[in-house]
Amino acid sequence: MHTGIHHRPQPAMTQTVCVPTAEADTKLRLASRLHPTPPAEEEVPGAEAEDWPISASPRPAPVARIRGGARPLGVRLEGPDKLRVGERALRVGAPLEVTSEGSSSAPERSDLPSAAAEMPPGTARPGSRSGPIGTGGVLSSQIKVADRPVTQQGLSGMKTGMKGPQRQILDKSYYLGLLRSKISELTTEINKLQKEIEMYNQENSVYLSYEKRAETLAVEIKEFQGQLADYNMLVDKLNTNTEMEEVMNDYNMLKAQNDRETQSMDIIFTERQAKEKQIRSVEEEIEQEKQAADGIIKNMSPEKQVKYMEMKTTNEKLLQELDTLQQELDSLNMKKESLEAEIAHSQVKQEAVLLHEKLYELESHRDQMIAEDKSMGSPMEERERLLKQVKEDNQEIASMERQLTDIREKINQFNEEIRQLDMDLEEHQGEMNQKYKELKKREESMDTFIETFEETKNQELERKAQLEAHIVALLEHCSRNINRMKQISSITNQELKMMQDDLNFKSTEMQKSQSTARNLTSDSQRLQLDLQKMELLESKMTEEQHSLKSKIKQMTTDLETYNDLPALKSSGEEKKKKLHQERTVLLTRRNAFKKLMEKLNVEYEALKTQLQENETHSQLTNLERKWQHHEQNNFVMKEFIATKSQESDYRPIMKNVTKQIAEYNKTIVEALRSMSRT
Repeated sequence: MHTGIHHRPQPAMTQTVCVPTAEADTKLRLASRLHPTPPAEEEVPGAEAEDWPISASPRPAPVARIRGGARPLGVRLEGPDKLRVGERALRVGAPLEVTSEGSSSAPERSDLPSAAAEMPPGTARPGSRSGPIGTGGVLSSQIKVADRPVTQQGLSGMKTGMKGPQRQILDKSYYLGLLRSKISELTTEINKLQKEIEMYNQENSVYLSYEKRAETLAVEIKEFQGQLADYNMLVDKLNTNTEMEEVMNDYNMLKAQNDRETQSMDIIFTERQAKEKQIRSVEEEIEQEKQAADGIIKNMSPEKQVKYMEMKTTNEKLLQELDTLQQELDSLNMKKESLEAEIAHSQVKQEAVLLHEKLYELESHRDQMIAEDKSMGSPMEERERLLKQVKEDNQEIASMERQLTDIREKINQFNEEIRQLDMDLEEHQGEMNQKYKELKKREESMDTFIETFEETKNQELERKAQLEAHIVALLEHCSRNINRMKQISSITNQELKMMQDDLNFKSTEMQKSQSTARNLTSDSQRLQLDLQKMELLESKMTEEQHSLKSKIKQMTTDLETYNDLPALKSSGEEKKKKLHQERTVLLTRRNAFKKLMEKLNVEYEALKTQLQENETHSQLTNLERKWQHHEQNNFVMKEFIATKSQESDYRPIMKNVTKQIAEYNKTIVEALRSMSRT
């Protein structure tokens, strides 16, 4: 049985505009249940090819048709994406079929059973399949072939929506269904987010361990890279047929260099630590001095404070001026250096500079001579001036002599005071006095030794020179005797014995002189060592003497201060009052600072909680960690690329090969030449 829809031949053309909506989908399903779908290819008798050409693309699915009883459906185009159907506006894309009628419209007949045919007219819901919809103007424009969408297979028909019109009655069940669907969507989304949060927490917990592991692996990679570089170097050495001695020499050189560098690094590190300690101590001293200066300024009178502020402002101005002048001086020095560099390259400029210097000296000498000529008057005036100068000089000499006598008297007084203090110290400090006396005696003996050292040294050197000259003379005499022995051909036995005795005597004398020379050298070395020891002892003695003098001065000052007990009591009470005042001030400041610290801690905690709750902060921290990880990976990859690029460097091999080829060609050419000559 043929289930297709048969239409009578008529000049009318059916146009379909598809608007996919949610309600259209549901109504399309209802329509498909009420009316079975026709086959994919409908037979429409009477349709012309020029009205709707057939394309290679599959035809769209049949659309539920909306009709308005016996009257046609009025459609107006209101824009590029809107159609007005009766009194309702629809967007382009909703399933809608518009029938453009001709002069006469016959009722359409269908062989399929229809619910609308069984229903009496006017009983359907408005806007449903069979209900009447408000009329309007008929669509006058036809859809052209050029306006149809183009697919990959060619031209296809307008796509029809799978959904029908929406539900009209929105009752309780509809809203309950909507709520259930939304609740299910929310629950699924919440479950998904919880899973993501769990995964994120797991990743965060594992991230630190991975980071530590990555650091350890990076260190291992660096070690392996170093080992690989060593092995590559060994392979290169083996390929170049280098001997083991050269490798060991290189190793020893590198080891010595590394040892020197490690020692220098240790020295630099210790120096840096010492400098840092010094800087810290100096900073602490500066802070203490600043606090003391602030306390002194606070205790000053208002007039002195005003004067201090004025002096401070003037000091700042002077410092600024000093900075500006220093900058000018630096710029002038730079200019001078640049000019000197320019002058150094050209002899003409150097000669010009020398001439300028000579000219400046001559001009200054000329000015000096002119000033002297101007200052010089007549001979009588010069005589009077010289007499005045002599009188002034005599007066100055007399005043200086008087000052010298006064100073000598003061020195004698101080010496007497020192002796008295020594006597007092002897009474109070017996052991110290004995040590001091022993040190004094030692110092005197050392002074005498040092004073007589040059004389003894010169005497010993003269003696040494005399002995050396005597040894040289004896050696010359021996050489002369040997030459005479060679010259003499016939010598008697007695003469020979005499000569042998003389030789033995001289050899013993020579041995004695050598032993004396050795003894003298050993004595000189011993004396030099003694001299060094004495110099060390002298330096120690001077240091001890200075320390004792400083102690004596301190003790004298302490005695003077402690003798005046009422002044000490008054100063102690004043100091106590000042300390009490400072204590009250510091207590008030401490309380104020405590309150301020509590306030700042509260603000800090609030900001900390805000930061911890803030998602962007957590994201930023995670991104920073990832960034550090990526930076580390980038660094490792750069090192890997650098090592690989060094390994894959073919240029030295190419140079070696080209050199060998050139040598080989040269040998072949020479061999051919020799063959051709033969």
